[in-house]
Amino acid sequence: MGNSPTMKDVAKEAGVALGTVSKVFNGIPVGEPYRIKVEEAAQRLGYKINSYARSLKTNKKSIIAVILPTVAHPFFGLLAEYCSRILKKRGYHMLLSTTDFNPDAEKDCILMVQQNIVDGIICLSYSPELEITSSIPFVSIDRYFNASVPCVSSDNFGGGQLAAQKLVEFGCKKLLFLRSASPVIGEVDKRQLGFDSFCNANNIQHESMIVYEPEGFQKFFTFLDSHIRNGKLEYDGIFCGTDHLAVQVVRYLRSRGIRIPEDVQLIGYDGIWNHFEEDFFCSTIVQPVEAMVQACVDILLAEDPSNLPPLMCLPVSYGYGGTTIR
Repeated sequence: MGNSPTMKDVAKEAGVALGTVSKVFNGIPVGEPYRIKVEEAAQRLGYKINSYARSLKTNKKSIIAVILPTVAHPFFGLLAEYCSRILKKRGYHMLLSTTDFNPDAEKDCILMVQQNIVDGIICLSYSPELEITSSIPFVSIDRYFNASVPCVSSDNFGGGQLAAQKLVEFGCKKLLFLRSASPVIGEVDKRQLGFDSFCNANNIQHESMIVYEPEGFQKFFTFLDSHIRNGKLEYDGIFCGTDHLAVQVVRYLRSRGIRIPEDVQLIGYDGIWNHFEEDFFCSTIVQPVEAMVQACVDILLAEDPSNLPPLMCLPVSYGYGGTTIR
């Protein structure tokens, strides 16, 4: 065997067909045992994939652009982490761009990656005027554009229902929904719809307050203050549209002497994990982030994405985080 092992050498070392090796190196799904055999054989032989040569041959760059508002927020950071991991397993590199929630920056990012001819785009968009061309595969997270642009999201409607259901199961009688909203219509708006649907169907007294970004949290605090009577909040169950908001509300209510969860139980949405304490930051509706990213990648790399549904909503679950009784 020469100094530069070939794909045939890898196939022989792994004990698999040459076609299986080709599929693994080109990011085409194969059985997990076969993928492991090929990757281990390639590592033993010191085989290196020539990504540049492969891109010339296949007219692919093996690069997927991921455009997010920020990675400073734990939820978006987790999305980026899973994008990097899953794309790497499929033989692709991630080109990450962040927009700081700026629509103009978002447009610039999309224009840049289109000009650099990446193989696809995964985007969580907050631009109200974003127009998506058909020149490059595009998958949206949490925002449905039209039937020609695939969208992957958690089941926001079901999550809103589940939050209300849990609060009622835990003994709450008067519920409140709080949300810091974007002017851009998206799948996350369905969290309130699900919450309202469950409350209306079960005759549960409830109210909602929506504050549009970037007005901040103070309006929520002022609202809560106006509903505190004799040291008690008029609501005994609160569902917040995100865990970030939920944590801020918990801190504020505790500063006013309101006990959590004894006086008020509270559920957020996202499933943000506190790695230092190995627990959720609050009781929460957990988004299946890894499964969402896997779906995005599968759609982008599918040979015939036209057979896939334009909107894919993945199931959520409840996670206890100390702001409810269980």
